[in-house]
Amino acid sequence: MKNSASLIILLVLFMVCSADLHSQLSLSSLFSDHMVLQQKSNAPIWGMDNPGSTVQISTSWNGKTYSAVTDNAGKWQIKMETPSAGGPYEIVISGSENITFTNVMIGEVWICSGQSNMEMPLTGWGKIFNYEEEIAAANHPRIRLLQVDKATSTYPLEEPSLSAGGWQECSPETIPYFSATAYFFGRDLLQELDVPVGLIHTSWGGTMAEAWTSLESLQLMPAFKESAEEYAAVPRDPEQQKAYFEQKFTEWHRKVNTLDFGMEKDVATAAVASYPEEGWSSVTLPGPWENNGLPEFDGIAWYRKSIEIPDNWEGQELILSLGAVDDNEETWFNGVKIGATEGAGAARRYRIPAARVKAGKAILAVRVLDTGGLGGFMGKESEMYIAPAGKETLRENLNGEWLFRTAVNLNDVGMPPQRNPESPHYPTTLYNAMIDPLVPYAIRGAIWYQGESNAGRAYQYRTLFPLMIRDWRTKWGYEFPFYFVQLANYMQRKEAPSASGWAELREAQLQTLRLHNTGMAVTIDIGDANDIHPKNKQDVGKRLALLARRHTYDEDLVAEGPRYNSYRIEEGKIRICFKPCSSGPAIRGDGDLKGFAIAGPDRMFHWAKAHIEGNEVVVHSAKVPFPVAVRYGWADNPACNLVNEAGLPASPFRTDDWPGTTINNGG
Repeated sequence: MKNSASLIILLVLFMVCSADLHSQLSLSSLFSDHMVLQQKSNAPIWGMDNPGSTVQISTSWNGKTYSAVTDNAGKWQIKMETPSAGGPYEIVISGSENITFTNVMIGEVWICSGQSNMEMPLTGWGKIFNYEEEIAAANHPRIRLLQVDKATSTYPLEEPSLSAGGWQECSPETIPYFSATAYFFGRDLLQELDVPVGLIHTSWGGTMAEAWTSLESLQLMPAFKESAEEYAAVPRDPEQQKAYFEQKFTEWHRKVNTLDFGMEKDVATAAVASYPEEGWSSVTLPGPWENNGLPEFDGIAWYRKSIEIPDNWEGQELILSLGAVDDNEETWFNGVKIGATEGAGAARRYRIPAARVKAGKAILAVRVLDTGGLGGFMGKESEMYIAPAGKETLRENLNGEWLFRTAVNLNDVGMPPQRNPESPHYPTTLYNAMIDPLVPYAIRGAIWYQGESNAGRAYQYRTLFPLMIRDWRTKWGYEFPFYFVQLANYMQRKEAPSASGWAELREAQLQTLRLHNTGMAVTIDIGDANDIHPKNKQDVGKRLALLARRHTYDEDLVAEGPRYNSYRIEEGKIRICFKPCSSGPAIRGDGDLKGFAIAGPDRMFHWAKAHIEGNEVVVHSAKVPFPVAVRYGWADNPACNLVNEAGLPASPFRTDDWPGTTINNGG
């Protein structure tokens, strides 16, 4: 009897404990105090509780109660009617326990995503213009901030990883490390619409659009179908994942080495002093190889430099500093490997053993792999030197002339498999972890700043970018507004008209406007030749807000600069027509129109003269007696000044459809 009684007590305790374990009401981490819910919507809220139990939600703005029954897995979702903008309100959720959210606002909710120019914070590594003053003035409690942490996944996650426990009021304490572009967009909406604004920031620097797109959509593109499906099938066990990725990288590395002229049976023959230098070209470092005649080369290239080691350096340990390299690099000194680093932007600094240092001629060799965007030496002149250890004031500068030769084009071998399963560069990886968990949170729309990392595959972006937008809209179930930033001007200015992958990427972005309910903020006038992250994020946010105010909130204002519509050829001239707009074409500043180039049947472009006649621009050049095509702003960093009377810049464009430099890149 005693044993039976004890057994009954244990059974009862087990049942009570089991009930306690399962009787726990929970909600998605997207919901917290201070959140903003989309106004005039049926805003969903969801979570977990006991299977088959009832969950109720009471909202203070209308006094209504909504209810739902959990499914067999314990999941539930309830849609609440939201009023016009206002607050603060309170929401009470009742189930196996009660949860109350306070200081809830009803307003306009926007997702803010992309790569580093969207990620760029007000301070920290960003330090935008006037960041100290902007931070001090950021006292806007009706702007609410939600920061999605960086995360990756081989499969869609149910919960996002969030900073600071969820939503926060915008203040000088909470804004410094938030997206500057998103903040200025939200601030303009708050000031002009006088409604609460919720900003959900989810971005990651250096990432590509395919990483932000779901498997279901990437399966529609042959260029990504196989890799996306393969990635989705990766084992979820961490050790199995690690082994899988190491194997894939090893296979790819072997294939690359067989194609690399500088490698023989995995030995770096191009690094030895006796290697012949016929066929190598001269380049000036530092600087990306895009500045040295390779506008859109992604792959592997070699650099060599002959230096003279002074007699008094012999037998001393040396420090070799190369500055930042994009992306990965291996370095040799007289044929002996002295270091290798993976990751764009990391400063390269290596020690050369004293036993290897002999007076006289020495050869430095660097093998660089770039997978997208700019490639090569990206640091400062002062960061490139060699010197005795501990005596770096005696340095010999290494900037200036080097020898250069391309080895393997990624078009021939495909993108290198990432060795890190948590890399953000796989197709679908960021969509799975940083977008899908946000669905179906009610939003008004999305803003986007990305494209730099896809510039080497600009023609592919013509399909990929609209596909990604359609993908998100399909997941949310409605065609929300999607406004994006066209790439700003960047890199050194060219003396003559030339090919440009960045111009082709801007064209792909321009063509995306064919997709319904989209808009593009042109920033060709506010970039920085020396910084891929221009500091003027105030105007970026403002121009995005203008698009939203005009097209989403129906304000009567000019939101865009002149947009090319058509052309006609006259005697020795080409007349450019723009889409109808209440604000006609104009010139920024004094002087003539800049940025126009014209070509004849030979397809050779020459800088042209241009002037405004009414709502048209007439272009001509004495060097082109029979013109057939015009390009405007067609360069990495064009000098161009066509705006409208409202001061908004015209998008770069071209009248021809001649094959570009990226047409065969990416499949």
